[in-house]
Amino acid sequence: MAKLYIVPTPIGNLEDFTFRAINILKDVNLILCEDTRRSKKLLIHYNIETPLRSHHKFNEHKEIGKIVDKILSGEKIALISDAGTPGISDPGFLAVRTCLENNIQVECLPGATALIPALVNSGIPFDKFVFEGFLPLKKGRKTRLEKLSEEKRTMIFYESPHKLLKTLNDFSNSFGSDRKVSISRELTKIYEETIRLSLEESIKLFNEKPPKGEFVIIVEGCKN
Repeated sequence: MAKLYIVPTPIGNLEDFTFRAINILKDVNLILCEDTRRSKKLLIHYNIETPLRSHHKFNEHKEIGKIVDKILSGEKIALISDAGTPGISDPGFLAVRTCLENNIQVECLPGATALIPALVNSGIPFDKFVFEGFLPLKKGRKTRLEKLSEEKRTMIFYESPHKLLKTLNDFSNSFGSDRKVSISRELTKIYEETIRLSLEESIKLFNEKPPKGEFVIIVEGCKN
């Protein structure tokens, strides 16, 4: 049946891929991906010969009409991201919404995403949590942090290495320097690491040790 498949890919370790995901990528007519060079490595590893097509935040609005037409004509298409589940801080929402608006079936497979292992491994309560992804760089950042200062649920953020210290300092100013955090980097990869400190301690650490890799920050909720 023609449909759009949302297929999570490994966030680092290539062994974190399901048999079902591999079979679907072999069976579909086309795979949409962010970076064809990066995705090609995954396909070669699993002997997947399905054609790739670039589909990312800079061309998704232009391309989505063509994708819908292909599925309506009977093709099965899969959408993957460079790492993790499409739509989670990656392109994917527009494709899902547009397909549903055109009565196209969408099927999302379970699979890798960085936020869940970082959360479970944090030692911070995870019975209730809110995923914030990347904070706004400028416009709306201060307002968002002010609102989150009263958030009682555990909060999850993504951050790049060159913005990590700024974000931790912003957290300290908004949440208090004694707020507990768990900071994970390079999840599933050879240099995977998680540190569990206060915001004050983590700022001191990364001032002395320049951050490397991609980060997931778990922040304790407000207790007041």
